[in-house]
Amino acid sequence: MKDHDSKLSRRELLKAAGLAGAGISASRVVEAYAHQPHVETDTVQTRPTKQQTMMGVKFEPRDVVRIGIVGVGLRGTSVLQEFLAIDQVAVNAVCDVVKDKCVRAAQLIEKAGQKTPGIYSNGERDFERLSARDDLDFIYIATPWEWHVPQVLAALKERKHVGTEVPAAYTLEDCWKIVDASETSRRHCLIMENCCYDHSETTVLNMVRAGLLGDLVHGECAYNHDLREILFENKDEGLWRRRHHTLRDSNLYPTHGLGPMAQYMNINRGDSFDHIVSMSSLHLGLETYRKEQVPVGDPKWKETYKTGDYNTSIIKTARGRTILLQHNVSTPRPYDRINLIQGTKGIFRDYPPRIFVDGQEGGHTWTTLDKYKEQYESPLWKNQGEMARKLGGHGGMDYLMCYRLVQCMREGLEPDINVYDAASWSVPGPLSQISVAKGSVPVKFPDFTRGLWKRSGS
Repeated sequence: MKDHDSKLSRRELLKAAGLAGAGISASRVVEAYAHQPHVETDTVQTRPTKQQTMMGVKFEPRDVVRIGIVGVGLRGTSVLQEFLAIDQVAVNAVCDVVKDKCVRAAQLIEKAGQKTPGIYSNGERDFERLSARDDLDFIYIATPWEWHVPQVLAALKERKHVGTEVPAAYTLEDCWKIVDASETSRRHCLIMENCCYDHSETTVLNMVRAGLLGDLVHGECAYNHDLREILFENKDEGLWRRRHHTLRDSNLYPTHGLGPMAQYMNINRGDSFDHIVSMSSLHLGLETYRKEQVPVGDPKWKETYKTGDYNTSIIKTARGRTILLQHNVSTPRPYDRINLIQGTKGIFRDYPPRIFVDGQEGGHTWTTLDKYKEQYESPLWKNQGEMARKLGGHGGMDYLMCYRLVQCMREGLEPDINVYDAASWSVPGPLSQISVAKGSVPVKFPDFTRGLWKRSGS
C-alpha cells in the first residue's frame, strides 16, 4: 500500500466524528475506514488571514465581572453559588429550559443582595437572547454535552468571553469550531476544568515547575467514578448522560484527569499531544446494574449500551512523553483520578497523595506531602483555602476555579486555560472512538495552536 493511502484527509476524519456524534454505530465508522490501516489528522491547519491567535491574550481589566449563566440545574446552581460568594461579581442573567430552575436561581441571586436577573426560559435556544445582552462580560455554560458548542458559539458571536463545563466539545469538527470562533471574535473560550484547581494538582504543578521531580517522562490520569446510580436516575443527569453510553465506544469524559496532566507537561506551551492509541473493555457494568435495580418493563430495558466499562488510552507527546488516560463510570469502585507524574528525580501519585524523591531519607518508600506543603502549596489555597473549603464545592476546587477566573478578568491577566486547551483536552473523546473502532490504531492529534506551541514553554 502506498504511503498516501495510509492517511485520512481531515474531511474524512470529520465525517467519522460526525457519524459518531449522530449515533451511527461503530461498525459504520469501521466500514468507512476499512482500507485505512493508519488514521491521521492534519497536524497543522493554516490560520485564515483575518484570524489571530488567542495565545498570550489578556482579559480587559474591569472592576466588576458581569456574568450570565446558561443551565441552572444541579451543576449550574452549584457554580452560581460559588460566583455569588466572590466580591465584585454581578450575575445579571440566567437561562434554562425549565423555568422553575431559573426562578430558583433568581431567588439565590436576590438573597445574595443582587438585583433580580434576567430570566431566559422561552425554549431551547433562548440562550441566544441571553448572549445578546450588553451587560455581560462572561457567560458560563452548564448544560448537557451536546449543547456546549452551540452555546459557546452564540456567546462568541456576541463577543462575550465564555466558559463551558467539560468536555468543551464532543466532535473533532466542533473542537475546530470553537478555536476558530474564539480567534475571530477575539474573546476567550475556556474549559471550566475544576480539577486543575484541586489542592493536590496545584501543589504538584508548583513542584513540577520548580524542578523537584526533574525532567518529566510519564504521567497517568483518569476519570474513574462509579456513576451508575446517577446515570439511572429519572432526573438531572440521568435524563441525558446515560444516552451517550448508547452512542459511542470511547473515552466519554477525558478532561478531569487530562487537564492537570497537560498543565504539568506544558501542553500547548512547549509540548503538544501527538497521537493516541485507545482500546475499550467489554461492557457489562450498566447491564448488570440495570438487571439488579431497574424493574422489567421500564423503557431503560430497550437501551443497548456501547461504551466499554474501561477505556484505556496511551498518548504520546511531541517531546516523547507518555500519558495513560482512563475512563470508567459503570463499575463499582472508589473515586480515582490516578494523578501520577514521573520525572527523572522523583514521582508523585495520588489517591492517596504520596511522593518519592530520589535520595530522600528512608529509601524507596512513599512519603506524605507534609514537608513540601509550605514551599509548594498554591497561593490560591494559602490565601483562599479557608473560604474554598467552607463552601465545599468538590472540596473547594470549584470556588477556586471561579475565584481565579474573576481575578484574571478584574486584573486584566491572561487566563490559566484557553481555547486551545479546551479543544486539545476534549478531542481525545472523538479520537479515542476512532482508534477503538479501528482496532486500536494510532490516531494523530490536530494541532489547534497551528504550530505556536513550539514557541513557548519547555
